[in-house]
Formats: sequence, C-alpha cells, structure tokens
Amino acid sequence: MSTQAAYLNLLVDGELGKRVDIAYRHMEKCDLCARYCRINRHQSIVGAACHTGKRALVYRFEPHCDGTNKSSPDSDAGAIFFSYCNMSCVYCKKREVSQKGAGWEVEPTELANMMLALQEKGSRNISLASPNHVVAQILAAVHIAAQRGLNLPLVYESDGYDSPEALALLDGVIDVYMPDIKYGDTQTATLYSHAPDYIEVSQRTVKEMRRQVGDLILDDHGIALRGLLVRHLALPGNFEGTQKVLEFIASEISPQTAVNILPNYRPCNSALGTPPLNRALTETEYQEISAIAAKLGLQQVKPLSGASALCLA
Repeated sequence: MSTQAAYLNLLVDGELGKRVDIAYRHMEKCDLCARYCRINRHQSIVGAACHTGKRALVYRFEPHCDGTNKSSPDSDAGAIFFSYCNMSCVYCKKREVSQKGAGWEVEPTELANMMLALQEKGSRNISLASPNHVVAQILAAVHIAAQRGLNLPLVYESDGYDSPEALALLDGVIDVYMPDIKYGDTQTATLYSHAPDYIEVSQRTVKEMRRQVGDLILDDHGIALRGLLVRHLALPGNFEGTQKVLEFIASEISPQTAVNILPNYRPCNSALGTPPLNRALTETEYQEISAIAAKLGLQQVKPLSGASALCLA
C-alpha cells in the first residue's frame, strides 16, 4: 500500500506557501503551542517556554531501520529530532536536549536538506520529533523541500500539548499524528509537568488530529502512512490515571484507535527523589494496563525501532 504525501496537494494550489507566511506571523505574538507565551519570537526568546526563536534547533537527524530487516532500505523510516520542548517533565530522560537545548540552529533551507537527505537514503516517511514549538519552521522547510522533490509522508510526534492555531496550520500537511496523552488527571499533570490544563489540551488535540487523518494505516513493511497513533507512557503508581487515558481514547476518540503503551519508564533526574516515580514500572503493572486496553478493544501497536516503524503488539 502507498499513498501520496498530503502536503503535495497544498503545494500544487499554493496553499502550502500561504501557510508558511501565516505561521511566521503567528510567531510575532506566539500562540503556536499550548503555553501561549505571546512573545515575538522573531526578536527574542525571553519568556518563551520553548527557548526557541526564529530558527529551529535540531539535535540530530537519521534514518531508523526496521529491526526485522536491517539491510533493506525499503524498511527505513527517517527522523528529525528537535531540541527543546514546551513541557518540563520531571522524569524526562533527555533533559540535555529537551530542557538545556543541546543541538544547533538551522535555517529552513538546512532543514529541507535534511528531509531530502533522508528521502535519498531510502526512508519511507519522515518523523518530526518534539515539533510543537517549531511548526512555522517545519512548514517553511516542507515548502522548500516539496518544491525540490520531497514526497514522503510526514509523522508528527507531539507531546499532546499543541494549540488549535498550530493544528489548523498543519491540517492537510501532516500524514501521521503520534501524540502523547501523558496523564488522566490534573493533579498529576501539574505535579509532573507543570501543565494544569494538560488534560483539556491533550484531549482536544487528539480529537482534532483524528479528525484530520483518521485511523492508522500501515504499509506492507509496517511503516506508518496515514492516521493517528496515540502514545502513553505508563508511570509507576499511576494505574488510575492510565485507565482514564485509555477509557477516554476508546469512548471519545474511537475503539479502533491505535495506541502505543510504553512500558520502559525508568527514573532519572528529579524523579529519582519523587516517589512513586523513583522506581521502574513493574511487569505486573504493565500487564494489567495492557489487559485494560484489550478489554476496551483498543489496537495496541509498538515501534520496531524509532517512532515511525510500527507493528501490531
């Protein structure tokens, strides 16, 4: 199965270029993530939760290889990892990147070159990791790259803390949405990520993402082509919160929604001194969570490697 990248339709009628202009205007009083800092990111990063100005920062970009056949370029999925994040999770294991900004600034042309390089290396889609705060820069790069022959589907790996303004700009551009729903209650979201409105925002975000792309579609290699995959990091001692997340997905999104329940939580940074985050998730906890998802009829998937090569769990 194959499908044309969504943004190519917008390129033909000139809409993609218009989206770029609109997105950069949004940055003048930025509302392109749910923090709503409202600062002019063309001039300063002071007061910006993302610590990112006019140019995006990239930590790395690389092809991801499907572990079932590492010699086959047909099974590759590419990824671009952006620096900084619009959340401040106490348990983040990539703090050097997400909170300290390890990486380098790039112009849209450089970002476009990365996309084209991944396509040339045989990637079957391009995953944009931690993209919430660089929507304008991504759109600019896609516009440039599409004019030069980019035709790969785009995967948007979000923490779920997106603004409706940003999602409106991405409508018809993104092929696969992979948002997190991290929490099921406000107290936990506030305590662990300083985001008291996270529940409302993430639920609104996921509903809009599914409206745009529908349920998940994989190709014959297990590579995501289009649709929604919701990720949830199962935290120790948070069974009720996880259950609320899964019940929301099944009842208010769709029981056909693909979900990736991540079992690999390990304590680090501030979480080391914050019970119950100071221990790993147990196998029993994970099995109980998986049983809930199965009972709700949710389709559980897991990455083979990276975020965009997938298989049924």
